[in-house]
Amino acid sequence: MTVKGIVLSSENIPLSNATLQDTKSLLGTTTNSDGTFNFEIGSDNNITFSFIGHNSKILQLSPNTFHTITLTSGQELEEVLVLGSRNKNRVANDTPVAIDFIDIEKTASKSSQVEINQFLQYVIPSFNATKQSGADGADHIDPATIRGLGPDQTLVLINGKRRHQASLINLYGTRGRGNSGTDLNAIPISAIKRIELLRDGASAQYGSDAIAGVINIVLKDADDELNVNSTIGFNNASPNRFLPNKIDGFTYKLALNYGAKIAKNGFINFTTEAMSSNNTTRPGTVHREKFGQAAIKNVSFFFNSEIPIHDNTKIYANGGFNYKNTEAYAFTRDPFSERNVLEIYANGFNPLITSNILDNSLSIGMIAEFKEWNIDINNTLGRNNFHYFIKNTLNATLEEKSPTDFDAGGHQLIQNTTSIDFSKYFKTKSYGFNIALGLEYRLDKYKIFAGEEASYAAYDINGNIITSQTPISDYKTYNGQIRPGGSQGFPGYSKENEVNRNRSNLGIYADTEIDFTKKFMIGAALRYEYYSDFGSTLNYKLASRYKISPKFNLRSSFSTGFRAPSLAQIYYNLTFTNFIGNTPTESLLIANNNPIARSFDIDQLKEEKARNFSLGFTAKLSSNFNATIDTYFVSVIDRIILSGNFDASSLGFGVDNVQFFANGVDTKTTGIDVVLNWKKEFENSYLSFDLSGNINHMKITEIKNKMLDKETFFGTRDQQFLLASAPNSKFNFSINHKINKLKSSLSFTHFSKIKLIDWQIHKDLNNFNNSESERLEASIDNYKPKITTDLHFSYQFNKSLNFQIGANNLFNIYPTKQNSFTDSGGLWDATQMGTNGSFYYTKLNLSL
Repeated sequence: MTVKGIVLSSENIPLSNATLQDTKSLLGTTTNSDGTFNFEIGSDNNITFSFIGHNSKILQLSPNTFHTITLTSGQELEEVLVLGSRNKNRVANDTPVAIDFIDIEKTASKSSQVEINQFLQYVIPSFNATKQSGADGADHIDPATIRGLGPDQTLVLINGKRRHQASLINLYGTRGRGNSGTDLNAIPISAIKRIELLRDGASAQYGSDAIAGVINIVLKDADDELNVNSTIGFNNASPNRFLPNKIDGFTYKLALNYGAKIAKNGFINFTTEAMSSNNTTRPGTVHREKFGQAAIKNVSFFFNSEIPIHDNTKIYANGGFNYKNTEAYAFTRDPFSERNVLEIYANGFNPLITSNILDNSLSIGMIAEFKEWNIDINNTLGRNNFHYFIKNTLNATLEEKSPTDFDAGGHQLIQNTTSIDFSKYFKTKSYGFNIALGLEYRLDKYKIFAGEEASYAAYDINGNIITSQTPISDYKTYNGQIRPGGSQGFPGYSKENEVNRNRSNLGIYADTEIDFTKKFMIGAALRYEYYSDFGSTLNYKLASRYKISPKFNLRSSFSTGFRAPSLAQIYYNLTFTNFIGNTPTESLLIANNNPIARSFDIDQLKEEKARNFSLGFTAKLSSNFNATIDTYFVSVIDRIILSGNFDASSLGFGVDNVQFFANGVDTKTTGIDVVLNWKKEFENSYLSFDLSGNINHMKITEIKNKMLDKETFFGTRDQQFLLASAPNSKFNFSINHKINKLKSSLSFTHFSKIKLIDWQIHKDLNNFNNSESERLEASIDNYKPKITTDLHFSYQFNKSLNFQIGANNLFNIYPTKQNSFTDSGGLWDATQMGTNGSFYYTKLNLSL
């Protein structure tokens, strides 16, 4: 017989794709996009109605009646799974890999952070985002990593679609040196509903960059609500003092989010956000008087929308615009140096590196259902434009005629991705399985554009631009030292540096998940990709989950992965001033396709290859207590690194050193992630304890220097920078309490020790009794383990108004103080805990 009806939520909203299953035959179907169903069943059979996030019902239906079925929201339900599985029936606790779900609204009540990177830094232990200082472009876009792997080894998605990377490539002493990452901070927190983090290799599912995992940012979809929130805060500018005698880093953020209904079951949601954060200044050295964090002014506009156009079809669109203006101080220029002009700066100067960064994206697609197949057609376009302007500077070869600010040019990355995906869940009497197939075509375009001539040129005594033909006698000098050209702090990109390159990529994938029984499932994925510039790659993934009991799941996975070299790594080139120790030298970063690279036996860049293995379990030991523990092993072959500086004085380029990008090292990373949650509900209150932690160990297994000097190619100092990007551990313990309208949260974050090698490693052995061991010992900077404390209070005055106050790093804890040979030029390097000390804030939220 045939039964008909509609399935609604408790708010009378039709539930599309709700599941119906005949309890006897086990045959099933799903509701249409308007929530209706038409189902052929046997007589006197019961039907199970279920929908993720709602309580199931078992009902007996009769024919010739239109049934209205209402499913209520569950109280302690699993998170709906979007990331890591294309099976719409899968929930987070049933996945074969580790996935974190961060509800932004719930988590924001115990966080002071105004940017995504720092927000995730304190929420997910295996996620590390380090605020840089004295690292040129990296001061403006923070590099972030998962499990200590590279910033470009984590794929970022928006609503399940690939997000473009930044055009910036990290140089010098930054974390992620030689890598390009995605600028997560270009996405306003106010536009985000939740963040999903897949902590497992996923190249076979999602393509390049997913070696470490995948971050999926789900945008807000509220359709009848206005939210306004503002944050005001500042830093304690007095290191190691509880009571400040001065403040800096004043931060203000104002955000507005509004959602409205469109047609039937459609919506559009807008977010606009403005943020201003001033410089922080911390104790520096004579080499860098203005050590501290960059100032940022940020304006964003984002939207998210879905519009049904047919019973089983809807179109969707999302995207945004972000404009960022930043200011960061470079190293100090000594007054009596060939890099200064006394007539302009009698006391020397601190160059100011500023940037205008534009980040735009637009994703448009259509989802349709055809004969129970879900079809998703999409096109996503993204652009990141990074433009340098150098201020409070000069070109020393122009002497007293030099301007004091320059347009230094910049770089741009455009990425366009077109995809079509098919998926269907098949239900049989004994088991069910999901099949997903897809095609993806991507076009990347990378560009370096030149600045004004004086930002990069060196001029001789006759006012002409110096070339390889200029006699040395015509060079301008000061106290016998040749004056360097270009803007001090950051030299501009020249016409010779200009690049305009593109490449295409075609990907084909298939994945499946088979539920053999209610206890046991296996997933498999296979992906082939072809790149126009280096060829093809084939990767696979196998994963499984077994329910040992209703409360205990065992899960594991094995996969191969890859990351294609970025266009920036292949084509980036620049002549710049590099501080080796406290001595400025002129260096030339050679593009990988340059013949000079081949003369140094540097091969054409190829993809990084990975092997991932994970084993873990989830346990719901009671209605109050949940636990997940996951171990992992990641082997990466041919990791791309930025080499050290090779002597170039004999090449005739007017530079002291050259360096290259190369597939330089192999690494192995092992670790364990732990998440424990306990929560107890009372009549008007609750109490919860959360412990999460990551223990991580990275080992460099091979350095591929060939016949080149190993210490120059990737020496002890460079090795330690790479290893420090994978700190030994990070743990967070928080106590959360609510009584009536008041919420409070007390959190402790433990940062592990870190060891770095400072610039003394390059000083003459004569300074260390001709002992290499003494020099190495003097060069080691040990950062001891530290614990920071965060305290937050939130009061809900009524349904519309919430007020929050608190402090991050309440007791003003700083990293271990070092000497004057750090890479940053200050008394600390860039470490995971940061160097800004306490941050005190107030936050006001208004919902209408």
